[in-house]
Amino acid sequence: MTTQLIEDFKYVSCQLSNGVGQMILNRADKHNAFDEVMITEMIQTLEHFATNDQCQVLVLKANGKNFSAGADLNWMRKQAKMDFEQNLGDANELAKLMSTLDKFPKPTIALVQGAAFGGALGLICCCDIAIANERASFCLSEVKLGLIPAVISPYVVRAMGQRASRRYMLTAERFTAEKARELQVIHEINDDLEAAAEPIIQALLANSPQGMTWVKTLLSRLEDGVIDDATLDYTSERIAKIRVSNEGQEGLNAFFDKRKPNWSSAQIDSKNISAQGAK
Repeated sequence: MTTQLIEDFKYVSCQLSNGVGQMILNRADKHNAFDEVMITEMIQTLEHFATNDQCQVLVLKANGKNFSAGADLNWMRKQAKMDFEQNLGDANELAKLMSTLDKFPKPTIALVQGAAFGGALGLICCCDIAIANERASFCLSEVKLGLIPAVISPYVVRAMGQRASRRYMLTAERFTAEKARELQVIHEINDDLEAAAEPIIQALLANSPQGMTWVKTLLSRLEDGVIDDATLDYTSERIAKIRVSNEGQEGLNAFFDKRKPNWSSAQIDSKNISAQGAK
């Protein structure tokens, strides 16, 4: 992806500086509700940062009062008039967005303020770490409209668990940031989202980029909870392979030499890639 393509984005702003990429939902006048255009822009942003060596950590956040109200009303009106095949195409794009974020090869942090409804909850559950402010509120509201939270359900159920998902997907009731933390949708509550994220970002930047990518792949492989011979073979192969890799060797040697590994001292070219979008 070229820088020019990022600059042409309408609803998503992107920044990259000192190893930290930011994907910023930038449709505050519509409470950052997303439609097919915004979904495409988010996918393209994620694909860009995934292959950009300058990006070591990705922060997902939003401009305005609310993180995201979920699906855009005008988009929903169009969907109501679409046939099955057209609706399937739309659903596949949303599924691609969730999967791309969930499988993003670098650590991801969601910073959540205000409302996070419907599909927005899916985005949060796809991120590795989530922080919300005190007034954040969450809702899986689909059944109120005669719909279901189908595409986001694998990620929400993984975060909340089957039992809690039954309640909140069936009742469509709002729940608070405190309840979201109890349900493991978010990890921390702090009204200064940027300040709360900073020590986490610094901790991530100090770690082996390869190691963190492999951790995410490892956890994905272990999601079914099965511990059998195939699991034992896989985990043994993973640790042996990373020990003899360049970064594994560097990390071990640095530890025994009592020095910082080369990824800690590497100079990251600071740069900003921005897309101002519609304001």
